[in-house]
Amino acid sequence: MPFEELVRIVERLRGPDGCPWDREQTRETLTPFLIEELYELLDAFNKGDYEEMKEELGDLLFQIVLHCQLAREEGRFDIEDVIKGITDKMIRRHPHVFGGREFKSSEEVLEWWREHKEREGKVSGSVLGRLPKGLPALLKAQRIQERASRVGFDWSNIDDVLKKLEEEIDEFRTALRRKDTREIEAELGDIFFVLVRISNFVNVNPEYALQKTIDKFIDRFRHIEREAERQGRSVSEMTLEEMDAIWGQAKGKEEKGLPPYPPKADEFNTK
Repeated sequence: MPFEELVRIVERLRGPDGCPWDREQTRETLTPFLIEELYELLDAFNKGDYEEMKEELGDLLFQIVLHCQLAREEGRFDIEDVIKGITDKMIRRHPHVFGGREFKSSEEVLEWWREHKEREGKVSGSVLGRLPKGLPALLKAQRIQERASRVGFDWSNIDDVLKKLEEEIDEFRTALRRKDTREIEAELGDIFFVLVRISNFVNVNPEYALQKTIDKFIDRFRHIEREAERQGRSVSEMTLEEMDAIWGQAKGKEEKGLPPYPPKADEFNTK
C-alpha cells in the first residue's frame, strides 16, 4: 500500500545507508520545516488549487511520518501507535456515530465533546481551555472569543460590536495624543481584538480575510512597480499622487475581473 511504502522510504532515509541529511535531522531541526509545510498547505487552500493541495498534504504527511520515525528510534512510539491513538479517540468522541448516543444539533455535539475532554483531563478548569502558546494571534483571539461566546459572554448584535470598535478607536486616538508607547500598543491590541469579534459575527475567518488583503496589496503594488519600470523610473522617484493613480488603475482592472498586470515569466509558480 502507498502509505506503508512511504513509511518504509522514511525508514530507509534514516537508516545506516540512507540520506546523510535526513539522518542528521532532529525534532528541533525539523520544526521549521513542519511549520513551513503547514503554511504552504494553507496557501494552497486559499488559492483553491487542488493539485497544490495534494502536493502540500503529501509534504506535511512526510513530516509527520518522519517525526514518528524519530520517536520510533528513541523507543517512544511509532506511526502505528499514532494512528491507533487518533482512531480510538475519534470513536470515543463520536458515540452518536459509533455508539448509541443521539444528538439533535452540532451545539449538543460540541457540548458533549467538551465534557468528554474534561473527563479525559484535556481541558483546564477555564471555559477558555488550553491553547498552544505558538498559535497565531488572530487565530488565538478567534478561538478564545468562540469559547466565551458559547457561555453567553458576547454582544447581542453586530451594532454593539461596531460601537465598541468606535470606542476603542477613540481610546487609541487619546493614546496617540499622549504619546504613551505602552498605551498605544495596548489600545491597538484592543482594536485588533474587536475586529476579530466582528469577523466572528459575520462568519468570516480573520486570518483568511487579512491574507487576501495582503495578496491584493502585493498585486496592486507590483502594478505600480511595473508602470514605473515601463517609464524608466524607480518607484521611489514617483510622487504619492502618481502611485495612487496607478493603484486605482489596478483596482479598476480587478473589478473587471482582469489581472492588474501580465506576470513576468519568473513570477509563474513552477514548483
